[in-house]
Amino acid sequence: MMKQKVAVFRKEHFNAAHRLHNPEWDAAKNAEIFGKCNNPNYHGHNYDLIVKVSGYVDEQTGYLMDMKVLSSLIKEKVLNKFDHQNLNLDTEEFKNVNPTAENIAMVIYNLLRNDIDPEMDLKVILYETERNYVEYPA
Repeated sequence: MMKQKVAVFRKEHFNAAHRLHNPEWDAAKNAEIFGKCNNPNYHGHNYDLIVKVSGYVDEQTGYLMDMKVLSSLIKEKVLNKFDHQNLNLDTEEFKNVNPTAENIAMVIYNLLRNDIDPEMDLKVILYETERNYVEYPA
């Protein structure tokens, strides 16, 4: 049988607060660009995270990737860091990075990439709201 590519997905959820802000801009420009998301007292989201891993199934196990391993990896590398945190204040990853959904997705990708077989493709899909989501890489 010819090898076929397959994808597995793990969906997770975390809650986090953030403020979109560029310290190089004055208050007026930050308010103009980021609107309510620039609230100095922060605001929160209930994020839905989908991690997609694709590649070829291992002939010995029948798995592309053991989903228990993927689940544990996401919990350790992402959820334990970001869930119920203020991304701007409580995390090293966003001390100097504006925590937009785009940047959060890229950070999550980088947190996971080294622990997933380099032969496998990784994609992070992050829902900031029911209607707004990003995927990385695009």
